[in-house]
Amino acid sequence: MDCFFAACEVRENPELRGLPIAVGFDGPRGVVSTASYEARRFGVHSAMAIATAKRLCPQLVIVPSNFALYKSVSQQIHSIFHEYTDLIEPISLDEAFLDVTENKTGMEYAKDIAIEIKQKIFERTQLTASAGISYNKFLAKIASDWKKPDGLTLIHPDKALDFIARLPIEKFWGVGEKTAEKMHKLGIFNGAQLRACPLPLLVRNFGKSGRIFYDFSRGIDERRVVSERIRKSVGCEETFLSDIYEDEDIERELEKLLDELIRRIKKDAFEGRTLVLKVKYFDFAQITRSITSEQFLSTKEEIKPLLAELLSAVEYSNEKPIRLLGISVANPHLPTIHGKIHFPDLFDEQFDEWI
Repeated sequence: MDCFFAACEVRENPELRGLPIAVGFDGPRGVVSTASYEARRFGVHSAMAIATAKRLCPQLVIVPSNFALYKSVSQQIHSIFHEYTDLIEPISLDEAFLDVTENKTGMEYAKDIAIEIKQKIFERTQLTASAGISYNKFLAKIASDWKKPDGLTLIHPDKALDFIARLPIEKFWGVGEKTAEKMHKLGIFNGAQLRACPLPLLVRNFGKSGRIFYDFSRGIDERRVVSERIRKSVGCEETFLSDIYEDEDIERELEKLLDELIRRIKKDAFEGRTLVLKVKYFDFAQITRSITSEQFLSTKEEIKPLLAELLSAVEYSNEKPIRLLGISVANPHLPTIHGKIHFPDLFDEQFDEWI
């Protein structure tokens, strides 16, 4: 979807149309969830501090998040997806992979399915969506972002390697700011230069991700579309309006987080044995501490003593106060998944939008 949260807010309040808006908490520790395209022209983007966004765009309109609305619209969109396939892998409320190799409508070309889905989304929600079509997840994801808003891009198998060769390294899935800097130091600025790097060099510099980047540069991504994700953790966190360092303040905040964690564990019927404590300091430095139990962690009585043990290994003071605390339970029992890997192969040679 295009600027999903912001677009939902504009739909509900047409007076916002054309204005630079950001969805998020308008406070000293607020963060932008989504920025409209009007706001993005000023450099405002998601995950940016609200205070920074306001400096970049003094006329910015801050709209509080309404997740009940976003979830409702997301359910509408997913119901449209299910008219074509049940092989749907959600990435977030507004993004998903669809495997249409064998689709419910019997349509021959993937681009025709994408066109229909985009039309139905607009008719039923008055929102625009961008679609990317290719033979694997890596390329489909890139294609979906290529012509936003309201875009439709197909990366044809015969054109994929040439396209990847020209692709800036920053556009590769999994390459963030720090990884891009490291790539640049190695002389890698695009897909062609990445493809020229030996696998041992990439693994030495990027660990397991090095193999992924090696494959991506060759148009290889064998991850299948998984219609039911196995949840690996349940957690919650809180960013404080003011940094904290007093024992009683920290214990009080952890108690509130623990109550919320227990609620989420019960709601999701989640089973995990590893407790993780996340701490972010005033200077944004972050640490995590974890401990694993022999039994599943599901009650306050089971988790609280482990949490105290983790906290005892964390340093904090008035000179090193805490900005954020988070706790989660992870390490579930994972069943073995068996299934066929699907690669969409529905392409129209006459489609004039392919790359």
